[in-house]
Amino acid sequence: MLQGPATVAKPVTVVLPSRRQIVAALIAGSVALLILGLQPLLLGELVAQKRISLGGVGLVAMGEIITLGIGVILANTLLSPARLSAVAVVAAALHTVLDVMTMRLDGDFQFLVVRALAGLVAGVLMWVATSVIVRTNAPDRLSAVFLVTQTLAQATVAAFLATVVVPNSGWAGGFAVMAALSGAVVLLAPALRPGLTALASSGSGLPPLSAATVVTFAVVLTQMAAIGSLWAYLDPLGRDTGLTGTQVGTLISAVLILQVIGGSTAAWVVRRLSAAAILIASSVLIASLGFGLHLQPNAALFCALCGLFGFVWLFLMPFQIRLAFAADPAGRVAVLVPALQLLGSAFGPLLTSLFFVTNDDARPVPLVCMGFALVAACLLLAGHSRFGSKEPHQHIMGDKS
Repeated sequence: MLQGPATVAKPVTVVLPSRRQIVAALIAGSVALLILGLQPLLLGELVAQKRISLGGVGLVAMGEIITLGIGVILANTLLSPARLSAVAVVAAALHTVLDVMTMRLDGDFQFLVVRALAGLVAGVLMWVATSVIVRTNAPDRLSAVFLVTQTLAQATVAAFLATVVVPNSGWAGGFAVMAALSGAVVLLAPALRPGLTALASSGSGLPPLSAATVVTFAVVLTQMAAIGSLWAYLDPLGRDTGLTGTQVGTLISAVLILQVIGGSTAAWVVRRLSAAAILIASSVLIASLGFGLHLQPNAALFCALCGLFGFVWLFLMPFQIRLAFAADPAGRVAVLVPALQLLGSAFGPLLTSLFFVTNDDARPVPLVCMGFALVAACLLLAGHSRFGSKEPHQHIMGDKS
């Protein structure tokens, strides 16, 4: 019987993102996350101008952060990285519209709805950035660079709003600046062409369900819940130690600087150290910091502990990305880590406010932080055998670094 020529499978050529794509993605992601650094300033002005109530602040703030994380997950499930540029244009344009709409709102419910929608759209922009990061030579290192970039962007814009915009134009001017920056992303989005290849040959954006995947998700959520719960109540905790409002503001700025130092350090060492070991040590350290703050130290020691907390915060996050690649070398877990980081950061303060903080007494908060951190450490210790020998020394997409 005659047979036709055998079909030879063509090798799959993986094209890594270009430098222009990477820069555009980092800018888009930084703009998407600006609100995380601007919420205290803008929401405080809204309360002062009686546009929202004091009780509504938590709902508006947590609502936007939670939908931001959900937006990343939905985008990863429903959207194709092959059309990254078009997705970025639409998402940035919608975010611009929602920022402009915010300038005309009044009342808790209106702000909750519109800012929740803004968070959802910002989550899509965040997915754009993450989709590029996980396809690069060194996604763990680039994620550290991204953390530093977004933190510097938040600090810079927050300082500009506090000193120039808000004193002259009020809270509405702050959202006008955000709208302008979102509009700039629309102009920048064409740099994201061409589209990206899929991470998984199956074509599904969902990660495999395995013990390693579940442990990774749980570790990220609990670590970020520990961090988020303490950060949300840093102001009242600082005042309880005798710090004034101005001193607390200075402390927060110092913590942001130490976050940048922590993220920069992680970018240098993330490929040299074991992710599981570093995350276990970081969890134990955060738990120790929580216990130390619970002992109500004097103001100087309180500030020192908070500074170390800020350093560890951004230092550990790139190692979460590396742990995710150990769980799934195809990157389908890693692309969801930013969403889990956001959800954990929102879940921690929400749980703390619902069950542990009563009568404006923030003293239980450090113990909540300690509890979340110890859970993360236990999860990592239990799953260490699954991760210890699986950590990738090179990215699956094929690098020569």
